[in-house]
Amino acid sequence: MIHLGLCGFTMNTEEYFRTFRAVEVQQTFYQPPMKRTMERWRAMAPEGFEFTIKSWQLVTHLATSGTYRRLRTPLSVEEKAECGAFRPTAIVMQGWTMTLQCARILRAKAILFQCPASFKPTTENIDNMHRFFESIERPAGMNFLWEPRGDWPDETVATICRELRLAHAVDPFVRPSLTPALTYWRLHGITGSRHVYSDAELRQLVAWIPVRGDCWVLFNNLPRVGDAKRFAAMIAGCPHESVDATSSLE
Repeated sequence: MIHLGLCGFTMNTEEYFRTFRAVEVQQTFYQPPMKRTMERWRAMAPEGFEFTIKSWQLVTHLATSGTYRRLRTPLSVEEKAECGAFRPTAIVMQGWTMTLQCARILRAKAILFQCPASFKPTTENIDNMHRFFESIERPAGMNFLWEPRGDWPDETVATICRELRLAHAVDPFVRPSLTPALTYWRLHGITGSRHVYSDAELRQLVAWIPVRGDCWVLFNNLPRVGDAKRFAAMIAGCPHESVDATSSLE
């Protein structure tokens, strides 16, 4: 099953729901939306539409990250010092509780834990990941995705994913996924966020699609709408058993 969409609603939501059948919600990372907003999205979404969400940055990112500029929730000095890196703190668990609430409202199929490049493969960070994922609730049927950035050895990533039951989220033009049972691709742009994928690059992406298992393809480059539509046209005639891509390619 191929799930094609964008990282974020970068077009009118009504048009988005007419065009794509999956979305990775970005607001849940920066500042979780109001409950009524998420309820409206869920109600607008057609049957079979799939939501995935990014975990709130309080779980994964230190408060020194530039992404906190978009945070509207006030944090005390003490809370800022204890944010991120899966640390065993009250503010990290608060971030997780809100993330899980958002996932339930949207009936999301997956939660992405995206880590910054500053999150290194240290013993402390790996221990905190184990403590976090072994303690939190894992709703039935929901996948947990992990996107490490920076210099994480494949062996370390594969071991963590196996032990903590995580799917390895990647940009396939940077590195291959190490969890073939569920493929989750985030296409950031080969030369940067403004990169427009060539037809040859999109054909290469088609060739990489696994024959078995779910494959999520989420475009995250700035010209993502056009690239995703061209990719959808390419996979429309592919031999995979089921393609959950777009309902309209006009």
